[in-house]
Amino acid sequence: MKKGWEIYMVKCLITGITGQTGSYLAELLLDKNYDVHGIVRRGSTINTKRVNHLIDNDNFELHYGDLADANSIVKLLLEIKPKEIYNIGSMSQVRVSFSVPEYTGDITGLGVCRILEAIKNLRKHGILDKNVKFYQASSSEMYGISRAPQNEDTPFKPVSPYGCSKLYGYNMTRTYRVGYNMFACNGILFNHESPRRGETFVTKKIIRAACRIHLGLQDSVVLGNLDAKRDWGHAKDYCNAIFKIMQHSVPDDFVVATGKYHTIQNFLEEVFKRLNLSINEHVEFDKSYLRPNEVPELRGDATKIRDVLGWKPKISYTELIDDMIKSAMLEEKTGVNQWG
Repeated sequence: MKKGWEIYMVKCLITGITGQTGSYLAELLLDKNYDVHGIVRRGSTINTKRVNHLIDNDNFELHYGDLADANSIVKLLLEIKPKEIYNIGSMSQVRVSFSVPEYTGDITGLGVCRILEAIKNLRKHGILDKNVKFYQASSSEMYGISRAPQNEDTPFKPVSPYGCSKLYGYNMTRTYRVGYNMFACNGILFNHESPRRGETFVTKKIIRAACRIHLGLQDSVVLGNLDAKRDWGHAKDYCNAIFKIMQHSVPDDFVVATGKYHTIQNFLEEVFKRLNLSINEHVEFDKSYLRPNEVPELRGDATKIRDVLGWKPKISYTELIDDMIKSAMLEEKTGVNQWG
């Protein structure tokens, strides 16, 4: 950071900064002249591809930390003293959460509590500003089998370890907001995709396989449930929503969604149509890809955030698909996976 500028800049800390949403959020905040700090978990290999293009920015810095380690969280808050904290990090794969439910609960659920407790104690001792802001990335998976469309008043009925863990974090955020007068808010984000989506998520899996089939690099793609209905938006749009939620005059909870849903079958058809591929020839079904509990329909009602904060998505469903295909085709042709 350039000397002297720190007194004019807002310091923020982002967990999950190396993921899809975290990387877009970092870009957005840097554009708004923030001093951006991010947490990465130490391991034998570290994938920072989504933020490597930001490394040389004087106002961007990465730190080692872990949502499972309360001491590392406290240490970073003491060192950075952020004014805004965005908790985007989690064990975010719903299907995988059934295989590692305890780990999912520890990171996605208890990780939220560790941050909130650290904020509470450091505010109490005057180390953190009493007006420090906290954002929790909550999820539409908390609604589970509740009837769509889902809004802020819809009952939560999660049916996965991931959804249950996210609901714990959501409720803890509300509890600390009320109990300790903290600026703690939730964004209940419905499915958001982009070229930076992880390879194991169904949208990216379909896009990448279709591009490889089109280029003659593979023959087929194996999928599970194609009937699930999802409300898909672009991660870039949703990061704008996150920022608006944090800049609101009072801490509150908001659904972030497009209000429209499509089946996975429809997503598949749209992708294959663009690449002139036959679903009958190139798609196989495997029941091992089914979840123990399926969520039939997620479709958000974003009336509140539209009316209160003036947010609405700008990138359409078809534009999202085109963006993902363009990026995936470039990756396959050049052999360079830009986003990890």
